[in-house]
Amino acid sequence: MGGGLAAIEQAMKVIAIEERPRRATWSWRFMRDRAEVLGPILLAPATLYILLLVAVPFLLAVYYALSAYTIYNPSYRFVGLSNFISVIQDDTFQQTLVNTFVFTLASLLIGLVLGKFGALLLLRPFPGRRIVRALIILPWAVPVALATVAWQWMFDSLYSVINWTMIALGLLTRADAPNWLGQPHLAMLCIVIVNAWRFFPFSIVIFLAGITAVPQDVLDAATVDGAGFWRRNYQIILPMIAPIVVVGLIFGVVFTFTDLSIVYLMTNGGPVNSTQVLGNLGFLIGITDGDVAHGAAISLFMFPVLLALVIVMLRSIRRHEI
Repeated sequence: MGGGLAAIEQAMKVIAIEERPRRATWSWRFMRDRAEVLGPILLAPATLYILLLVAVPFLLAVYYALSAYTIYNPSYRFVGLSNFISVIQDDTFQQTLVNTFVFTLASLLIGLVLGKFGALLLLRPFPGRRIVRALIILPWAVPVALATVAWQWMFDSLYSVINWTMIALGLLTRADAPNWLGQPHLAMLCIVIVNAWRFFPFSIVIFLAGITAVPQDVLDAATVDGAGFWRRNYQIILPMIAPIVVVGLIFGVVFTFTDLSIVYLMTNGGPVNSTQVLGNLGFLIGITDGDVAHGAAISLFMFPVLLALVIVMLRSIRRHEI
């Protein structure tokens, strides 16, 4: 009798131990099989992040742009589109809009061209290639403030190492040395060069990822058919990696069009607003001058422009899909 009770107790313990993982497994399987339950749970942190750090500031900017709010007169009086109309009619804003397009397109074009040739060079084996690949990432990894201050010293009117080098080589005289940041066209060229230098490593990474993903069989077949270097690159490789390049270009356009760090640190929009961009102008008017309503209106102009550019680029990706 005692032995039978012991056997029953042992069997019950075994059943209890086996049921514990079954319950946990059943709970996990329930959530895994119910996509409508597990999906929102996994998306909740990203959704909360977007709402707090993107949606709320954007709606607040729209609210300010439609009001007469300033730091000196915090009035939330609704004024409609009058802030946008006054901003559009301002000559400084019109020049700033043109400068922003020139700054964005020129720097990205230079960065893409240099990135393409840099990627082709890094694909070839040579001594120290790993070290060179690591050094190329430095412009992308160095803090933008530190890099911009270094470039500002390089373009300084008195201590420019660029002018000193050209004078030492006999290409210029000291009297003919350019004032890089003091002349409108040269100042625009300087900020374009600095931003292209920052975008250059990102461009190389994009092209390296795209070119290495091209099947070697396709390139070998093109070589057998008589395709040379330029034909392989621009008629075979470039169309195949176009979607990857366009995605990287979208990030570059968004980050450059909304960036103000380089302009703010190097020229602050000068001389005579020749290097002023939308981000810096909105910051100066909205934060420095305290006119929050007009500053928000200037900043919101970037949204429809970037939305149109991104839509055009995404449509081009669909046409280039293979």
